[in-house]
Amino acid sequence: MTQFNTKLVHGPQLQTDKAGAIVPPVYQSAMYRFAPDGGTSDWDYARSSNPTRDYLERQIATLENGDAGFAFSSGVAAIATVLAIFPDGSHFIIGDSLYSGTDRLLNQYFAQHGLTFTPVDPRDLTAVEAAIRPETKAIFFETFSNPLLKVSSVKAISALAKAHNLLTIVDNTFLTPYYQRPLDLGADIVLHSATKYIGGHGDLIAGLVVSASPEISEKIGFLQNTIGAILAPLDCSLVCRGIATLAVRLDRETSNAQAVAEFLEQHPDVAHVYYPGLKSDPGYALAQQETTGASGLLSIKLADNIDPIKFVNSTKVFDFADSLGTVSSLVKLPWFKLPEEKRSTSGLTPQHVRIAIGLEDQQDLIDDLAQALTAAEK
Repeated sequence: MTQFNTKLVHGPQLQTDKAGAIVPPVYQSAMYRFAPDGGTSDWDYARSSNPTRDYLERQIATLENGDAGFAFSSGVAAIATVLAIFPDGSHFIIGDSLYSGTDRLLNQYFAQHGLTFTPVDPRDLTAVEAAIRPETKAIFFETFSNPLLKVSSVKAISALAKAHNLLTIVDNTFLTPYYQRPLDLGADIVLHSATKYIGGHGDLIAGLVVSASPEISEKIGFLQNTIGAILAPLDCSLVCRGIATLAVRLDRETSNAQAVAEFLEQHPDVAHVYYPGLKSDPGYALAQQETTGASGLLSIKLADNIDPIKFVNSTKVFDFADSLGTVSSLVKLPWFKLPEEKRSTSGLTPQHVRIAIGLEDQQDLIDDLAQALTAAEK
Protein backbone atom coordinates (compact mmCIF):
# COMPACT_ATOMS: atom_id res chain seq x y z
CA MET A 1 0.00 0.00 0.00
CA THR A 2 1.40 3.41 -1.01
CA GLN A 3 2.16 5.57 2.03
CA PHE A 4 0.86 9.11 2.43
CA ASN A 5 4.11 10.99 1.79
CA THR A 6 4.61 9.09 -1.45
CA LYS A 7 1.08 9.99 -2.53
CA LEU A 8 1.95 13.66 -2.00
CA VAL A 9 4.86 13.45 -4.43
CA HIS A 10 3.48 10.90 -6.88
CA GLY A 11 -0.08 11.92 -7.72
CA PRO A 12 -2.62 10.13 -9.88
CA GLN A 13 -1.88 8.86 -13.35
CA LEU A 14 -1.80 11.60 -15.97
CA GLN A 15 -4.67 10.93 -18.36
CA THR A 16 -3.65 13.04 -21.34
CA ASP A 17 0.12 13.52 -21.43
CA LYS A 18 1.97 11.68 -24.17
CA ALA A 19 5.34 13.35 -23.61
CA GLY A 20 6.15 11.63 -20.33
CA ALA A 21 5.93 14.74 -18.13
CA ILE A 22 6.80 14.17 -14.47
CA VAL A 23 5.07 17.37 -13.36
CA PRO A 24 1.42 17.67 -14.47
CA PRO A 25 1.32 20.02 -17.49
CA VAL A 26 -0.70 23.23 -17.49
CA TYR A 27 -3.49 22.87 -20.06
CA GLN A 28 -4.33 26.49 -20.71
CA SER A 29 -6.83 25.86 -23.51
CA ALA A 30 -10.41 27.01 -22.99
CA MET A 31 -11.84 24.40 -25.38
CA TYR A 32 -10.99 20.99 -26.83
CA ARG A 33 -11.77 19.23 -30.10
CA PHE A 34 -14.83 17.02 -30.24
CA ALA A 35 -14.49 13.36 -31.05
CA PRO A 36 -14.52 12.57 -34.81
CA ASP A 37 -18.15 11.48 -34.67
CA GLY A 38 -19.14 14.83 -33.15
CA GLY A 39 -19.67 13.42 -29.69
CA THR A 40 -18.03 14.76 -26.55
CA SER A 41 -14.73 13.46 -25.21
CA ASP A 42 -13.43 13.69 -21.64
CA TRP A 43 -12.63 17.34 -22.34
CA ASP A 44 -14.73 19.84 -24.25
CA TYR A 45 -14.98 23.19 -22.42
CA ALA A 46 -12.60 24.15 -19.61
CA ARG A 47 -15.29 25.31 -17.18
CA SER A 48 -16.67 21.78 -17.24
CA SER A 49 -13.37 19.92 -17.26
CA ASN A 50 -9.67 20.53 -17.68
CA PRO A 51 -6.82 17.98 -17.52
CA THR A 52 -4.78 20.01 -15.01
CA ARG A 53 -7.77 20.53 -12.73
CA ASP A 54 -8.75 16.89 -13.12
CA TYR A 55 -5.30 15.84 -11.89
CA LEU A 56 -5.54 18.07 -8.79
CA GLU A 57 -9.10 16.97 -8.03
CA ARG A 58 -8.22 13.30 -8.24
CA GLN A 59 -5.15 13.86 -6.08
CA ILE A 60 -6.96 15.65 -3.25
CA ALA A 61 -9.71 13.00 -3.31
CA THR A 62 -7.03 10.33 -2.90
CA LEU A 63 -5.32 12.19 -0.06
CA GLU A 64 -8.62 12.64 1.83
CA ASN A 65 -9.80 9.08 1.06
CA GLY A 66 -12.93 10.47 -0.58
CA ASP A 67 -15.13 9.72 -3.55
CA ALA A 68 -14.34 12.83 -5.60
CA GLY A 69 -12.52 16.14 -5.34
CA PHE A 70 -13.41 19.60 -6.66
CA ALA A 71 -11.21 22.67 -7.14
CA PHE A 72 -12.60 26.19 -6.81
CA SER A 73 -11.38 29.74 -7.27
CA SER A 74 -11.30 30.37 -3.50
CA GLY A 75 -12.15 28.77 -0.20
CA VAL A 76 -15.36 30.76 0.16
CA ALA A 77 -16.33 29.78 -3.41
CA ALA A 78 -15.96 26.17 -2.33
CA ILE A 79 -18.13 26.72 0.74
CA ALA A 80 -20.75 28.62 -1.26
CA THR A 81 -21.02 25.81 -3.80
CA VAL A 82 -21.39 23.18 -1.08
CA LEU A 83 -24.14 25.15 0.66
CA ALA A 84 -25.92 25.56 -2.67
CA ILE A 85 -26.60 21.81 -2.84
CA PHE A 86 -29.11 22.22 0.00
CA PRO A 87 -32.72 23.30 -0.62
CA ASP A 88 -34.27 26.59 0.38
CA GLY A 89 -35.33 26.56 4.03
CA SER A 90 -32.44 24.35 5.17
CA HIS A 91 -31.04 24.90 8.65
CA PHE A 92 -27.40 24.39 9.66
CA ILE A 93 -25.66 24.06 12.98
CA ILE A 94 -22.35 25.89 12.65
CA GLY A 95 -19.33 26.30 14.85
CA ASP A 96 -19.44 29.42 16.97
CA SER A 97 -15.90 30.40 15.98
CA LEU A 98 -15.54 30.49 12.20
CA TYR A 99 -13.21 32.28 9.82
CA SER A 100 -14.61 35.78 9.32
CA GLY A 101 -15.02 35.26 5.56
CA THR A 102 -17.09 32.14 6.20
CA ASP A 103 -19.17 33.92 8.82
CA ARG A 104 -19.84 36.78 6.39
CA LEU A 105 -20.84 34.38 3.61
CA LEU A 106 -23.24 32.49 5.85
CA ASN A 107 -24.79 35.28 7.87
CA GLN A 108 -24.75 38.18 5.41
CA TYR A 109 -25.48 36.31 2.19
CA PHE A 110 -27.02 32.88 2.60
CA ALA A 111 -29.10 34.00 5.59
CA GLN A 112 -30.77 36.46 3.19
CA HIS A 113 -31.42 33.71 0.65
CA GLY A 114 -33.39 31.06 2.48
CA LEU A 115 -30.86 29.32 4.73
CA THR A 116 -30.68 29.61 8.52
CA PHE A 117 -27.75 29.07 10.87
CA THR A 118 -27.41 28.39 14.58
CA PRO A 119 -23.92 28.93 16.05
CA VAL A 120 -22.96 26.41 18.73
CA ASP A 121 -19.71 25.44 20.42
CA PRO A 122 -19.05 22.14 18.62
CA ARG A 123 -17.10 20.86 21.61
CA ASP A 124 -20.41 20.71 23.50
CA LEU A 125 -22.25 17.73 22.01
CA THR A 126 -25.28 18.30 24.21
CA ALA A 127 -25.63 21.84 22.84
CA VAL A 128 -25.12 20.60 19.29
CA GLU A 129 -27.87 18.01 19.65
CA ALA A 130 -30.20 20.51 21.32
CA ALA A 131 -29.84 22.83 18.30
CA ILE A 132 -31.18 20.24 15.84
CA ARG A 133 -34.50 21.16 14.22
CA PRO A 134 -36.74 19.27 11.79
CA GLU A 135 -35.29 21.35 8.94
CA THR A 136 -31.65 20.87 9.99
CA LYS A 137 -29.54 19.40 7.18
CA ALA A 138 -25.93 19.55 8.33
CA ILE A 139 -23.38 20.41 11.02
CA PHE A 140 -20.52 22.61 9.81
CA PHE A 141 -17.40 23.40 11.83
CA GLU A 142 -13.62 23.92 11.61
CA THR A 143 -10.75 21.77 12.88
CA PHE A 144 -9.08 23.58 14.54
CA SER A 145 -11.22 26.71 14.91
CA ASN A 146 -10.05 30.12 13.74
CA PRO A 147 -8.47 31.93 15.55
CA LEU A 148 -8.57 30.41 19.05
CA LEU A 149 -7.74 26.85 17.97
CA LYS A 150 -10.65 25.12 19.69
CA VAL A 151 -10.48 21.36 19.13
CA SER A 152 -13.73 19.56 18.30
CA SER A 153 -14.24 15.83 17.83
CA VAL A 154 -14.94 15.04 14.18
CA LYS A 155 -15.65 11.44 15.15
CA ALA A 156 -18.22 12.29 17.83
CA ILE A 157 -19.97 15.01 15.84
CA SER A 158 -20.16 12.80 12.75
CA ALA A 159 -21.69 9.97 14.78
CA LEU A 160 -24.24 12.40 16.26
CA ALA A 161 -25.04 13.75 12.80
CA LYS A 162 -25.57 10.28 11.36
CA ALA A 163 -27.88 9.37 14.24
CA HIS A 164 -30.09 12.29 13.17
CA ASN A 165 -29.69 11.76 9.40
CA LEU A 166 -27.60 14.91 9.01
CA LEU A 167 -24.44 15.59 7.02
CA THR A 168 -21.17 16.63 8.62
CA ILE A 169 -19.13 19.32 6.83
CA VAL A 170 -15.61 19.96 8.11
CA ASP A 171 -13.26 22.79 7.19
CA ASN A 172 -9.88 21.05 7.40
CA THR A 173 -7.78 24.03 6.29
CA PHE A 174 -5.54 24.19 9.37
CA LEU A 175 -4.74 20.49 9.58
CA THR A 176 -4.83 19.37 5.92
CA PRO A 177 -5.10 15.66 5.11
CA TYR A 178 -1.52 15.27 6.37
CA TYR A 179 -2.63 15.78 9.98
CA GLN A 180 -6.30 14.76 9.82
CA ARG A 181 -8.63 13.07 7.35
CA PRO A 182 -12.17 13.94 8.50
CA LEU A 183 -13.87 11.54 6.07
CA ASP A 184 -12.06 8.66 7.80
CA LEU A 185 -13.62 9.89 11.06
CA GLY A 186 -17.15 9.89 9.64
CA ALA A 187 -17.56 13.30 8.00
CA ASP A 188 -19.39 13.61 4.67
CA ILE A 189 -17.73 16.67 3.12
CA VAL A 190 -14.30 18.17 3.78
CA LEU A 191 -13.31 21.69 2.72
CA HIS A 192 -9.96 23.47 2.36
CA SER A 193 -8.76 26.94 1.69
CA ALA A 194 -5.85 25.72 -0.43
CA THR A 195 -4.56 29.29 -0.28
CA LYS A 196 -3.14 28.27 3.08
CA TYR A 197 -1.08 25.16 3.92
CA ILE A 198 -1.90 23.07 0.86
CA GLY A 199 -0.81 25.76 -1.61
CA GLY A 200 1.76 26.82 0.91
CA HIS A 201 3.63 29.63 -0.84
CA GLY A 202 1.32 32.65 -0.56
CA ASP A 203 0.98 33.03 -4.34
CA LEU A 204 -2.49 31.72 -5.10
CA ILE A 205 -6.14 31.77 -3.98
CA ALA A 206 -7.89 28.40 -4.14
CA GLY A 207 -10.51 26.19 -2.49
CA LEU A 208 -10.89 22.41 -2.47
CA VAL A 209 -13.78 20.11 -1.61
CA VAL A 210 -13.82 16.34 -1.18
CA SER A 211 -17.05 14.37 -0.78
CA ALA A 212 -17.51 10.95 0.76
CA SER A 213 -20.26 9.56 -1.47
CA PRO A 214 -21.16 9.48 -5.17
CA GLU A 215 -24.53 11.06 -4.38
CA ILE A 216 -22.93 14.15 -2.83
CA SER A 217 -20.26 14.22 -5.52
CA GLU A 218 -22.87 14.37 -8.25
CA LYS A 219 -24.58 17.36 -6.65
CA ILE A 220 -21.35 19.29 -6.08
CA GLY A 221 -20.06 18.48 -9.56
CA PHE A 222 -23.26 19.75 -11.16
CA LEU A 223 -23.05 23.05 -9.28
CA GLN A 224 -19.32 23.43 -9.87
CA ASN A 225 -20.02 23.37 -13.60
CA THR A 226 -23.24 25.39 -13.36
CA ILE A 227 -21.95 28.17 -11.10
CA GLY A 228 -18.50 28.08 -12.67
CA ALA A 229 -16.34 29.21 -9.73
CA ILE A 230 -13.57 26.92 -10.92
CA LEU A 231 -9.84 27.07 -10.31
CA ALA A 232 -7.79 28.13 -13.34
CA PRO A 233 -5.26 25.66 -14.80
CA LEU A 234 -2.16 27.60 -13.73
CA ASP A 235 -3.43 27.87 -10.16
CA CYS A 236 -4.25 24.15 -10.20
CA SER A 237 -0.64 23.51 -11.15
CA LEU A 238 0.59 25.71 -8.29
CA VAL A 239 -1.58 23.81 -5.81
CA CYS A 240 -0.13 20.53 -7.11
CA ARG A 241 3.35 21.97 -6.53
CA GLY A 242 2.36 22.83 -2.97
CA ILE A 243 0.95 19.37 -2.29
CA ALA A 244 4.27 17.76 -3.20
CA THR A 245 6.04 19.54 -0.32
CA LEU A 246 3.14 19.60 2.15
CA ALA A 247 4.63 17.13 4.63
CA VAL A 248 8.08 18.66 4.86
CA ARG A 249 6.65 22.17 5.18
CA LEU A 250 4.09 21.26 7.82
CA ASP A 251 6.62 19.26 9.82
CA ARG A 252 8.92 22.29 9.94
CA GLU A 253 6.14 24.79 10.62
CA THR A 254 4.71 22.61 13.39
CA SER A 255 8.11 22.11 15.00
CA ASN A 256 8.67 25.86 14.90
CA ALA A 257 5.18 26.55 16.27
CA GLN A 258 5.70 24.14 19.16
CA ALA A 259 8.94 25.87 20.16
CA VAL A 260 7.39 29.34 19.82
CA ALA A 261 4.31 28.30 21.83
CA GLU A 262 6.45 26.86 24.64
CA PHE A 263 8.54 30.04 24.74
CA LEU A 264 5.50 32.33 24.82
CA GLU A 265 3.74 30.21 27.45
CA GLN A 266 6.55 31.04 29.87
CA HIS A 267 6.85 34.71 28.92
CA PRO A 268 5.56 37.20 31.54
CA ASP A 269 4.16 39.52 28.87
CA VAL A 270 1.84 36.80 27.48
CA ALA A 271 -1.32 36.07 29.43
CA HIS A 272 -2.38 32.98 27.48
CA VAL A 273 -1.27 30.81 24.56
CA TYR A 274 -3.79 28.96 22.39
CA TYR A 275 -2.08 25.99 20.78
CA PRO A 276 -3.31 22.36 20.87
CA GLY A 277 0.28 21.12 20.81
CA LEU A 278 0.75 22.35 24.40
CA LYS A 279 -0.09 19.87 27.14
CA SER A 280 -1.75 22.72 29.03
CA ASP A 281 -4.20 23.34 26.17
CA PRO A 282 -7.75 22.06 26.86
CA GLY A 283 -7.83 20.45 23.41
CA TYR A 284 -4.51 18.64 23.74
CA ALA A 285 -5.85 15.18 24.61
CA LEU A 286 -8.46 15.19 21.83
CA ALA A 287 -5.92 16.49 19.33
CA GLN A 288 -3.66 13.57 20.24
CA GLN A 289 -6.51 11.16 19.51
CA GLU A 290 -7.82 12.57 16.22
CA THR A 291 -4.87 14.34 14.62
CA THR A 292 -1.21 13.57 13.97
CA GLY A 293 0.04 17.14 14.40
CA ALA A 294 -0.93 20.53 15.79
CA SER A 295 0.02 22.52 12.66
CA GLY A 296 1.71 25.90 12.46
CA LEU A 297 -0.87 28.37 13.81
CA LEU A 298 -1.23 29.69 17.33
CA SER A 299 -2.85 32.63 19.03
CA ILE A 300 -1.90 34.54 22.15
CA LYS A 301 -3.48 36.95 24.55
CA LEU A 302 -1.02 39.65 25.48
CA ALA A 303 -0.69 40.87 29.04
CA ASP A 304 -2.37 44.19 29.77
CA ASN A 305 0.96 46.01 29.84
CA ILE A 306 1.60 45.23 26.14
CA ASP A 307 0.28 47.45 23.34
CA PRO A 308 -0.98 44.98 20.70
CA ILE A 309 -0.74 47.39 17.77
CA LYS A 310 2.78 48.37 18.70
CA PHE A 311 3.65 44.68 19.12
CA VAL A 312 2.60 43.63 15.61
CA ASN A 313 4.35 46.67 14.14
CA SER A 314 7.59 45.93 16.02
CA THR A 315 8.31 42.51 14.56
CA LYS A 316 11.08 42.28 11.99
CA VAL A 317 10.98 38.64 10.86
CA PHE A 318 7.20 38.31 11.15
CA ASP A 319 5.16 40.29 8.64
CA PHE A 320 2.03 42.07 9.85
CA ALA A 321 -0.36 40.63 7.27
CA ASP A 322 -3.43 38.51 6.71
CA SER A 323 -3.56 34.76 5.94
CA LEU A 324 -1.45 31.84 7.14
CA GLY A 325 0.15 28.62 5.98
CA THR A 326 2.78 30.22 3.76
CA VAL A 327 6.56 29.85 3.98
CA SER A 328 6.98 33.14 5.89
CA SER A 329 5.72 33.93 9.38
CA LEU A 330 2.87 36.36 9.89
CA VAL A 331 1.12 38.17 12.73
CA LYS A 332 -2.43 39.48 12.69
CA LEU A 333 -4.92 41.17 15.01
CA PRO A 334 -7.92 38.84 14.55
CA TRP A 335 -10.35 41.21 16.23
CA PHE A 336 -9.42 44.32 14.25
CA LYS A 337 -12.03 44.10 11.47
CA LEU A 338 -14.78 42.53 13.57
CA PRO A 339 -17.86 44.58 14.52
CA GLU A 340 -18.10 45.20 18.25
CA GLU A 341 -20.95 42.70 18.73
CA LYS A 342 -18.92 39.99 17.01
CA ARG A 343 -15.95 40.65 19.26
CA SER A 344 -18.00 40.09 22.38
CA THR A 345 -19.43 36.77 21.20
CA SER A 346 -16.16 35.48 19.72
CA GLY A 347 -14.20 35.74 22.94
CA LEU A 348 -11.67 38.04 21.28
CA THR A 349 -10.26 41.16 22.91
CA PRO A 350 -7.83 43.81 21.64
CA GLN A 351 -5.07 41.86 23.40
CA HIS A 352 -5.41 38.84 21.11
CA VAL A 353 -2.85 38.22 18.36
CA ARG A 354 -2.84 35.40 15.80
CA ILE A 355 0.59 34.06 14.87
CA ALA A 356 1.16 31.99 11.72
CA ILE A 357 4.50 30.24 11.80
CA GLY A 358 6.62 29.76 8.67
CA LEU A 359 9.85 28.03 7.72
CA GLU A 360 12.37 30.47 9.18
CA ASP A 361 14.97 29.50 11.75
CA GLN A 362 13.32 28.70 15.06
CA GLN A 363 15.59 30.91 17.14
CA ASP A 364 15.11 33.89 14.83
CA LEU A 365 11.33 33.62 15.34
CA ILE A 366 11.65 33.44 19.12
CA ASP A 367 14.14 36.32 19.25
CA ASP A 368 11.90 38.47 17.05
CA LEU A 369 8.84 37.94 19.24
CA ALA A 370 10.89 38.60 22.36
CA GLN A 371 12.18 41.95 21.10
CA ALA A 372 8.71 42.94 19.85
CA LEU A 373 7.22 42.24 23.28
CA THR A 374 9.87 44.42 24.89
CA ALA A 375 9.29 47.18 22.36
CA ALA A 376 5.52 47.09 22.95
CA GLU A 377 5.61 47.50 26.72
CA LYS A 378 3.48 50.42 27.84
